[in-house]
Amino acid sequence: MDISWHESFAKSWRDRVLHQRLPHAVLLLGPVGTGKRAAAEWLACLSLGIEPAFDLPQYPGQRPEHADLRWLSPPEDKDAIGIDQVRALVADLSLTSYEGGGKVAVIEPANSMTANAANSLLKTLEEPPGDALLILIADRKGRLPATIFSRCQRIDFAPPATDVGLAWLDRHRPGAAWAEALRVAGGAPLAAIAAFDNLETGAKMARDLNAVGQGKGSPIEVAAGWAKLDCAFVLNWLSRQVQQAIVAVNAGPARADGLLIDDFVLRRMDRPNLFCYLDIINRLRGQPGGSFNLQLTLEGLLIDWAGGLAECDQQATIDGMELMLAKR
Repeated sequence: MDISWHESFAKSWRDRVLHQRLPHAVLLLGPVGTGKRAAAEWLACLSLGIEPAFDLPQYPGQRPEHADLRWLSPPEDKDAIGIDQVRALVADLSLTSYEGGGKVAVIEPANSMTANAANSLLKTLEEPPGDALLILIADRKGRLPATIFSRCQRIDFAPPATDVGLAWLDRHRPGAAWAEALRVAGGAPLAAIAAFDNLETGAKMARDLNAVGQGKGSPIEVAAGWAKLDCAFVLNWLSRQVQQAIVAVNAGPARADGLLIDDFVLRRMDRPNLFCYLDIINRLRGQPGGSFNLQLTLEGLLIDWAGGLAECDQQATIDGMELMLAKR
C-alpha cells in the first residue's frame, strides 16, 4: 500500500538521484508510526535496483532481500546493537559488491547502538567504501551521539495531516473508527494501527490516571496493574498524555487533541513541573527494555502525579535511575 504522505520525500530523493547529489549516509528521524522503516526499505530497493521499483514508498510488511543489503538491529536476546555487530558490518561493506553495484546498510534503531559501537562506525559514516549507502533510523534523537548526528544527512518524517492519515487508514481497514486511534497515536497512521487494538486499554489507563490525580486511586495499585502491560506501550502512552497536557496548559484544551486527563486533575498539577515530568518519562523511554524495574518506576511516577507534581525533582529522579541501572 502506498504511503501517500511520503510523496514529497520520494520526489526529493529522485531529484537527488537525477542530479547525482546523493549522500553517503542518511538519518531518518521522526515519531513512531510515520513510515521511516518503509522509507528505508524503499531507499534500499531503489539503490540496489530491486524490483519492483516503486513510484512511491510502500509498506511491504517485510524487509527486501538482496546480497548487498545488510539490516542491523539488536539481537533477539539483547536490547542494544553491540560493537561486534558494527565491526562485522564495516568489514562487509569494505568487500566487493556481490552483484556488481553498490551496497546498502540499514541500522535501526540507530540510538540503540552502544557508545563503543557508535564510535566504531564514525569513520565509515564519514568515508563509506565504494558506492555504499548507510541508512540510520531513529524515533528520537536522544541518546544518538552528536558525532553520529553530524555525519549523516538528516531527513525528518512528521505525521501527515489528519484527513490524509484517516484516508490512508480507511483504505487499510475500511469502515473502522480510526479517528480515536489516530489521536492516541499522535497523528502517526502506522502507529494508529497498533493503537486501534489498544483503545480499551488506553481508556482504562486514562481512568486510572485521573483517579490517582483526584486522590481517589492508589498509585501503588495502579502501578501494579500497569506493570503487567508492555513497558514501551505504557511509557509511550503516558508521554503522549503529558505532552497533550502541556499543550492544554499553554494553548487551551481546544488545541490538545487526544488529551484524556480531565480539567480538575490538570488544574492540580504544578505546571512548570509538567516539563520536568515529561523529561523523566522520555528518559525512561530511551532506556533499554528490562534495564529498570517497571513497577517500582511507575510507583514513583504515579506518587508524584498524586501529589500534583509539587515534589517532582528531576535531578533526584534521574540520579535514582542511574543508580538503579548501575546496580543491574
